[in-house]
Amino acid sequence: MGPQEPPPGGPAVPALETLKQRACESVELNAARLGALSRDIWSRPELAYEEHRAHDTMTRFFSSGELPGAAWDVQPRYKLGTAFRAEWGTAAPRGPGPRPLRLAFLCEYDALPGIGHACGHNLIAEVGAAAALGLKAALESLPQPAPVAVQITVLGTPAEEQGGGKIDLINAGAFDGLDVVFMAHPSQEDAAYLPDVAEHDVTVKYYGKASHAAAYPWEGVNALDAAVLAYNNLSVLRQQMKPTWRVHGVIKNGGVKPNIIPSYTELEFYLRAPSMKDLSVLTEKVENCFKSAALATGCKVEIKGGENDYYNVLPNKSLQKVYKENGKKLGIEFISEDCILNGLSGSTDFGNVTFVVPGLHPYFYIGSDALNHTEQYTEAAGSQNAQFYALRTAKALAMTALDVIFKPSLLKEVREDFRWVKLKEEGQINAVEPNKEPGVGTGACASH
Repeated sequence: MGPQEPPPGGPAVPALETLKQRACESVELNAARLGALSRDIWSRPELAYEEHRAHDTMTRFFSSGELPGAAWDVQPRYKLGTAFRAEWGTAAPRGPGPRPLRLAFLCEYDALPGIGHACGHNLIAEVGAAAALGLKAALESLPQPAPVAVQITVLGTPAEEQGGGKIDLINAGAFDGLDVVFMAHPSQEDAAYLPDVAEHDVTVKYYGKASHAAAYPWEGVNALDAAVLAYNNLSVLRQQMKPTWRVHGVIKNGGVKPNIIPSYTELEFYLRAPSMKDLSVLTEKVENCFKSAALATGCKVEIKGGENDYYNVLPNKSLQKVYKENGKKLGIEFISEDCILNGLSGSTDFGNVTFVVPGLHPYFYIGSDALNHTEQYTEAAGSQNAQFYALRTAKALAMTALDVIFKPSLLKEVREDFRWVKLKEEGQINAVEPNKEPGVGTGACASH
């Protein structure tokens, strides 16, 4: 049986606006403890799957008796050693009925090696927590039980920068039964959607034969030559690559000493493309570059892909439209559609989430023009200046969640967008977009 649908009429618009105001007030009420939460995570950066202190900080936060309202049900170490789940739900309407509408907010908290929270995941954790608190407070303020049974879930999702914790959680069933998922990512601008692309990791190892590089080099098989050829093969391939494709990597091991023919080298590359279909084509071309380098040098080659490919983020135009409407009420200035169309972004394991449940993944300005994955962005993510923008984004997410709960037909539109874009992505349909007339065009600038 499906989740509870909003009542036919929904609440009167003033009542819904009052609930949104209550959500915003709750975010402000909890601003100090939310800022402390973010600062705690920022000041003690931890890498993928090692976020033990951040996990403990988050679970203590949601277990605290100081939080207003009813208690959260918190599950530490949920399916992964550094993941968690916190839940709260409204009372169901009287009489038999379908299951609750299940909305989730995601929190990331892993950092980057050497430069800490240079992608602002401490702010992602704060925004997810703040939006959940705001939505909960709004629902608790209703004088009578909500006509729609709602369950709010906060998921702590580790290892976005390396490994794909959300993919692990998908495979473990953590997203089963959820209806809509929300999170927001720090950036240099505000956007309801950016085209995060699909990504594939690959590690390449060449095995040759060591020999004295001066006395008898002909006895050796040079694994460094294979690595250099592979790198140059990829450089030549770039002329025939689509403008939206990306290949970038490093030589992690290039030999031991100049007078020893290297018998072993290792490279690591990231491959990116706008869709999984394009990524498959690019992967084949790149692997041929690696294999041909082995053939030319006489080396053996081992090509190993990462355990989790990151999928491209599927847009949900209904969620994006409502989020922008709410954000503008709070003073958020969004970038233009042209900038989105012409821009490029990174990759995120949230893309995989959007293939299993409708999701919203906006980007938000944090008061600095510094670029992600730089020391300057680390400083900005931990600054007091970023707090205003992070909490404003959390308010917009909570307001959008209230629209999903109470506005008639919106949930149906969100589901239809999800169904349509997924079918289109998988090449199963070539049809007019929902709610669009034939011939009308559609507007289409992360981590890892």
